[in-house]
Amino acid sequence: MSKELYRDTANGKLSGVCAGVAHYFGMEVWLVRILVISAFLLGGNFLVLLAYIALSFMLEKQPANYVESIKSQQEHKLKNKPWQAGQSPERLLDTLERDMASLEGKVRDIEAYVTSDTFKVNREFSKL
Repeated sequence: MSKELYRDTANGKLSGVCAGVAHYFGMEVWLVRILVISAFLLGGNFLVLLAYIALSFMLEKQPANYVESIKSQQEHKLKNKPWQAGQSPERLLDTLERDMASLEGKVRDIEAYVTSDTFKVNREFSKL
């Protein structure tokens, strides 16, 4: 799925512009907020305010299915630097162990079906 820039109103404080920009660039939301506030306080008052308002009107609201796709991508992403979005190595290992346990159960179910008499009967009927 290609990256698109949306307003993330679910994780946003005002209109979701900072959260959307953070997701687009793969950064933590808190860092983007600090950068915007710092730029505002350090002299870019009018430009930062104008850009934020313009983006809040120009960017579309994030669709519901987009949130799930981002979440599934970030669940398995390792955070190398503090400002990157993702998980710490410990949490990522826990997530991967949980996913592998779930997959192991599914593989066991498939093996049980393939070795059962039901599978053999269904295969014979499909050959007719």
